[in-house]
Amino acid sequence: MRADRLVSLVLLLRQRGRLTADVLARELEVSTRTVLRDIEALSAAGVPVYAERGRHGGFALLPGFRTELTGLNHDEALALLTAGSGRGEQAFGLGAALTSAMRKVVDALPEGHRATASDAVQRLLVEPETDLLSRRPAVEEVPGATMAEVRRAVLGGRRLRIHYAATGEPARWRTVDPIGLVTVRDRVYLLATRAGQDRTYRLSRVLAAEELPEPAQRPNLVDLDRAWRERCARFLSDDHIAVRVRVDPARREELLASAVAVRAEEPSAGGRLHLEVTFQDLRHAVWAMWQLGTAAEALSPPALRAALHRRAAELAARYTEMR
Repeated sequence: MRADRLVSLVLLLRQRGRLTADVLARELEVSTRTVLRDIEALSAAGVPVYAERGRHGGFALLPGFRTELTGLNHDEALALLTAGSGRGEQAFGLGAALTSAMRKVVDALPEGHRATASDAVQRLLVEPETDLLSRRPAVEEVPGATMAEVRRAVLGGRRLRIHYAATGEPARWRTVDPIGLVTVRDRVYLLATRAGQDRTYRLSRVLAAEELPEPAQRPNLVDLDRAWRERCARFLSDDHIAVRVRVDPARREELLASAVAVRAEEPSAGGRLHLEVTFQDLRHAVWAMWQLGTAAEALSPPALRAALHRRAAELAARYTEMR
């Protein structure tokens, strides 16, 4: 909304002093022309913003200007609540709201504490793009419009219609009763019920979403952590097979792309990684490990090692006969 953007513009000028139109445009994620129109609107509303021309020019506020602009809107409050859990605000589509909210929080600090807080932020880094092994996290992108629609239905208690593409199936529409959203390793899952049965949907596979007017059929209170644990336990207790793997970090993403779930991960000697992953069944596990060749070794279960050994022996025998 434009009102929120005008507030953010004033807060940027208050906290950082003189800024050019280009810098303001980057911070607010709008065009330079929009920034100039917003500056004119602020001036017309009586906000003492002025322009300084020249090489080091830009826009600034008159010294001592202060106004009460620290009220948080709904999404900003949600962003602050989820920010402590890692990259939750990004996963739930609240990144921009968090940026705006933090500007307001900083502005609300007493004058003497503001510089200290700004310095402290420079000393802390949360969830960088790569880890010590230079691996980039596998982030699943969810379109902002889809995320916003799902989030509104979850928080508003409305039924949700989703166009969902399950693995190996054509996409089709489903009407569900949303319960909550869970983010795990930068993947977002929608917990819901459908015709009274528990369902879990990976949001990256939701092609479109539509909030419906009728209320969702769900309890008023929910223990989301408990619900997630129970669904994970049921999921892993089906016919899935747990596999311990030693893999070259360069092929990690390929392994994870074929696995159903990742249960544990830790570094290993020789620069390799130890992972515990889940596959649909033994046949799926054999196929996935075979694609990785010598870049991965299945450590357990014995049945998987035996199946891979048989396949390798058959292949070696075939090529031996052709000599």
